[in-house]
Amino acid sequence: MDIDLDSMTLKELKSLQTQVAKAIATYEDRRKRDALAELEDRARELGFSLSELTGSAATKRRAAAAPKYANPDNPSDTWSGRGRKPRWFEAAIKAGKPADSMAI
Repeated sequence: MDIDLDSMTLKELKSLQTQVAKAIATYEDRRKRDALAELEDRARELGFSLSELTGSAATKRRAAAAPKYANPDNPSDTWSGRGRKPRWFEAAIKAGKPADSMAI
């Protein structure tokens, strides 16, 4: 495959560069998935799971927190009390409304 790079515009060269980077990334990801599947199959043949052999536990996803506060103007708009305070919550606090009055 011969590409005449000298005759390409800067925009075409950058597009080609992006395409090559994506192709490389997907190639490496595919190879990793294939290698992992092969290792899992081999571990199963030996009567183990791959996590048992490597000593790594499966990652656990944290469950979403239950909402604790609701927007007085729109009760379907809720906040769990974690993370950044929503604008409606901060506005209500500034207006003198106690947080307990918005609790669910």
